[in-house]
Order: sequence, then structure tokens, then C-alpha cells
Amino acid sequence: MASHLDLEEQEQLDQLKAFWKQWGNLITWVITAALLAFAGWQGWNKYQSVQAAQASAKYDLLDQAVQAGDADKAAVVFEDLKSHYGSSAYAAQAALATAKVQLDKGQADKAAASLAWAADNAGDDNYRDIARLRLAGLQITAKQFDAAAKTLDAIKSTEFTGLVADRRGDLLLLQNKPAEARAEFQKALAALDKTLDYRRLVEAKLATLGVATAEEAAK
Repeated sequence: MASHLDLEEQEQLDQLKAFWKQWGNLITWVITAALLAFAGWQGWNKYQSVQAAQASAKYDLLDQAVQAGDADKAAVVFEDLKSHYGSSAYAAQAALATAKVQLDKGQADKAAASLAWAADNAGDDNYRDIARLRLAGLQITAKQFDAAAKTLDAIKSTEFTGLVADRRGDLLLLQNKPAEARAEFQKALAALDKTLDYRRLVEAKLATLGVATAEEAAK
């Protein structure tokens, strides 16, 4: 009986050796790859957490500069965020905040550059479209009409339909195209939520073009 078991065990051992000889390297590679992938995933998550914390700290510095009205310091911190955390939401938010303080300080060209960066590089579609909307406003003010039209054309989100139409109306009005401007303002009014105070501004623009809104007509 013992001899029979020994022979059976030996046969199983030989089969295991043969199997391992044929498949051992592949199994080792698969296990190693899985372990490396898991370690890499953990490492990436840790790296992302560290990056987010560092970007957040940088944005806090930028926010302090914005609150203090220090456009130059805000621009310096923004450059750092762009260089090291350009794909983060903090960089996009920093672009918008920096542009605002730059515009407040009369640095329209620098504000446009900050917004142009966000329009091209922000990781979120909404941030890109907000930047484009504000950039188009600066371009209209600077009478860069072709550039403004191109910037507005790049906005695809339906959330901004009303605001885009309003901006386009401003552009057309400055190009001495009152009929087209009127159509855009009417489109803006139709798209904007009725609870928004911004509608009053659009209504005022229509009034200057001799158009009474439905609310005014009812009164």
C-alpha cells in the first residue's frame, strides 16, 4: 500500500514539474504584472492625493492675493499652478480668478491671456466654456470682432445658450447689425431662466432696439 502511494505521489510530482516547466514562467509573469499593477494603482492614488493637496495649498495663496487685489502676485501663483498642476480644477479656477483681478486692475491683455489658457487647457468642459464666454466679452470690448465670434462658436454647452446669444447680440450690435442683434437677444431671453435677474439686462437691450418683451407688453 505504501509503495502504491509513493508511486502515485511521484507521478503527481512529475506531472506538477512538467506543468510548471511548461507554464511556470507565464504564471510568474502574470502574478508579477498583477502585483506591479496593484502597487502602481496605489502609488498613483497616493500621488494624486499629494498633488491635489499641493494644488489646493497653492490656490489658497492665489485666493489671498485676489482678495488683496494683488494682480501681480496672483499671476505668479497662477503660473506655478499652470506649470505643475495644469490639469487640475484648481488651475482652471485660478485662471478665472486671476483674470478677474487682472481686469479689475486694468490689465485687460493679461486677463485675456489667462482666460485664453483656461479656454484651451482647463480639464473640465464647463470651465473652458466659462473662460470662453468671459474672453469673448473682453474681445468684444477690444473690438476684436472676428476673434470674439470664433470664441463664441467654440462654446458647445447648452447650459450657456442664453449667455452666448446675449454676447453674440452685443457683438452684432457693435457691427451695426441691429436686426441680427435683436434676434440674438430674443434668443437669449427665451433661453435664460425666468428667475434670473440677468434677464432684465437683456430686456433693456431689446428695449433700446424698440422691442417690447412679453412681460412689458402684458403690463
